[in-house]
Amino acid sequence: MENYLVMENVTKIYNNGIIANDKVNFSARKGEIHAICGENGAGKTTLLKTLARQLAPVAGTVLLDEEDLNVTKPLELAKRMAVVFSDALRPEQMTCREAVAVGRYPYTGRFGRLSEEDERIIDEVMEQVHVTELQDRPFTAISDGQRQRVVLARALCQQPEIILLDEPTTFLDIRWKAEFLEALKDLSETQNKTVLMTLHEPELARLVSDRVACIREGRLDRLGSPGEVFEGRYIAHLFGLDETLYDKWFT
Repeated sequence: MENYLVMENVTKIYNNGIIANDKVNFSARKGEIHAICGENGAGKTTLLKTLARQLAPVAGTVLLDEEDLNVTKPLELAKRMAVVFSDALRPEQMTCREAVAVGRYPYTGRFGRLSEEDERIIDEVMEQVHVTELQDRPFTAISDGQRQRVVLARALCQQPEIILLDEPTTFLDIRWKAEFLEALKDLSETQNKTVLMTLHEPELARLVSDRVACIREGRLDRLGSPGEVFEGRYIAHLFGLDETLYDKWFT
């Protein structure tokens, strides 16, 4: 199976000279779930934002289905790639349904009018991620965990080929975390969606991912299947954890 997403020597340096990502090489196939793991500040979110074209790399290339992402038109990219960041979408005067409907705007044309087909897709997606009961509530009046599910529904409304998620399980309790991960598995297995997500919980990455990329100090430190990546005490190394503490609390 050919790679659908390819990053070649991607480097991002901020204006203050901090190297966020340093010559990262990475690839993903269609229908795969990839977890990007690492401690806070390692460069995980920067990598996603570079993929989403929210940040421009200083060097390197990102290819999506063999096409340079830099030449992909914004509307076309919005139909192919959906992005959910932890700091994204804070509509002040929208209901939850209106927030989800934003995901259909790449398809609605100049006037942004929703068709019957658009409304059907919105209904279907809201049911899929269990937010139908929230549809008439103001987006600002729901919990952080509920917001996380609403913005996921918005992303799915784009009907993308690839979904980028930044710490998607943050604020979710055990029940919704399990249902969320089940939904991701279903998207990859039955709809051939490619999913890339940052996670700070290695145990979740081990359970849900096909492959794991570990970022340490801006560099790709290890890449492979969960079994390969998390072999031995590697988690202690990745998160800068004393091995004695790791053995005491995590083995």
